Parts: sequence; structure tokens; C-alpha cells
Amino acid sequence: MSESTKQIIRHLHGMITMQEIAEKSNLVDTIKAVQTWQCKRLLASHQQMYQQKRFKPAVEFFIDELYGPNDFSQRDQDIARIVPKMSKFLPEKALQSLASALHLNTLSFELDFDLARQLAGSEINRASYAKAYVDCDNLATRQQQIDYIHTLGSDLADVVKMKGIASLLFISRKPAKIAGVLALHEFLEKGFKAFKNLGNVQDFILPIVEKERIIMLQLADPNSPNPLPDV
Repeated sequence: MSESTKQIIRHLHGMITMQEIAEKSNLVDTIKAVQTWQCKRLLASHQQMYQQKRFKPAVEFFIDELYGPNDFSQRDQDIARIVPKMSKFLPEKALQSLASALHLNTLSFELDFDLARQLAGSEINRASYAKAYVDCDNLATRQQQIDYIHTLGSDLADVVKMKGIASLLFISRKPAKIAGVLALHEFLEKGFKAFKNLGNVQDFILPIVEKERIIMLQLADPNSPNPLPDV
């Protein structure tokens, strides 16, 4: 079993554990509300990039597939079911990008859980979110989340450059549907389509990472004004 496959299994188990804790804590609805507000915030914060045709699909991929309140359980079940066989039909670089995506997904859920505990029973707005953000006191984990945005972007860029990857995804769609792992295949397809026309992926990743890092530091600084948009 490859190292990427081991990472995939570890991140899947981490997500399952966090989801079980969220259900037992009655925080699932609050977490979804946090995720919904964050998606609006991200679109507002990166609206200039979102309006550019070149970057729009990649912005949507990160928000819809990694940060949004969507139910990813079917995709994760698909992955768990075929993990032992994944290395047989997916290149190692594709497996690494999937591991990075799941890592970011799990890490983001953990941070959303922390915010939900602070925000439970409260209206979510720029003021309450900023206060909850500070009260969570997890700046190191926030930095790790931002670092993994860069890691995933770089991994997807490597996959897109692979010779024959477009053909591989196309011809494997029907077998994936027959095998009952269409949700996983659609996730990989969306990632590929989002990044294939970016050109230099750093033109997309670096501005987002830099802006998110600035917002993080401003939120953590009691002397800085609230950098969050009113959404």
C-alpha cells in the first residue's frame, strides 16, 4: 500500500470520527451554518479573482468541494470502499492530490467544529464570527489549513500536467459508475477541469493564500479592525 493510500485512510478515519463527535454534540446544524457563512465570506473576499474567467472554476472547486456545507459522505464511502484497489487504476500523483484534498477537508471540518461550539445559539455575522475565531485560540491549526491550500493547489497542478490524465478520466467514468464510485470520479473530474486552464497555478494559489494569511493575522490582532466582509 502506497504512502498516499495510507494517508487517505487516515484522513477518512479522522473525518468519520469528527462527524460522530459533531452528531453527539448536536452541532451538525451549526457547523453547516458556519460553512454556509464561510462560503459567502470567501466569495466576497476573493470576488475579484472569482470574476475572472480563468480563475472562477478553481474558486468554485475549493468552495464547493472542500469548504461548503455539502454532504461528502457518498464520496468518502466510495473512497473507503475501493482504497485497497485505488493504486491499481489511479496514478500516484492523483492519489497524492486526493490525500491532500481529504486532509484539507478534515482539517477544515475540525476548525468548523471549534467555531460551531463558540457560535451555537448565536447569529453568525462578521462580528460574532470574528469573536469566535479569536476565542477558538487555534492559530497554528489555521496556519496549517492555509498551508494545505497551497499544497493541494500544487498537487492538482501536477496531476493536470500528467500526460493522458484527461483521457484516463474520460474512459474511466463508465467503469466508475458501474463500480459504484461515481461520486469519487466526479470529484476528481471537477478538480481536473478546474485547474486544467489555469496556466501557472501559482497565479491562483499565491494571491488566495496571501490574502487568507493577512485576514488570519488581522483577526488575531486585537488592534486591527475586523477584516471580514459584511455578508
